[in-house]
Amino acid sequence: MKITSSAVSLNVEDAAASSKFLTTHFGFREEMAADGFASLARDDAGMNVIFLRRGLKSLPEDQRNDHATGLILAFVVDDLEGELARLQAEGVPITMPLTVEEWGERAFQVRDPNGVIIQLVDWNAPTGD
Repeated sequence: MKITSSAVSLNVEDAAASSKFLTTHFGFREEMAADGFASLARDDAGMNVIFLRRGLKSLPEDQRNDHATGLILAFVVDDLEGELARLQAEGVPITMPLTVEEWGERAFQVRDPNGVIIQLVDWNAPTGD
């Protein structure tokens, strides 16, 4: 098997709203879009993000009413504090403040208009040496 690309596909109420959130605040671009569908990319993301409107008939019946809950869309960034300040200046509510975990992860979270959790993270916590 050879994997040529990767994507995460999330069922949401309003695909256009989630798409606009990622294009406006996270630098993604829409590569394809239609009613109830948006495929987003960034050259440096390593994967596409796809939003599908819940209830689409093109989804299998046992999936079409699921909602993207219980997951975190995480992006590792170089300047965590800079991204936090930028998003705050853009009026994006921070739903989890900047935290530092004992294993060295530093992260904060926001939610898109559909409740999808987006976490920005780095591994630059002080080592204590």
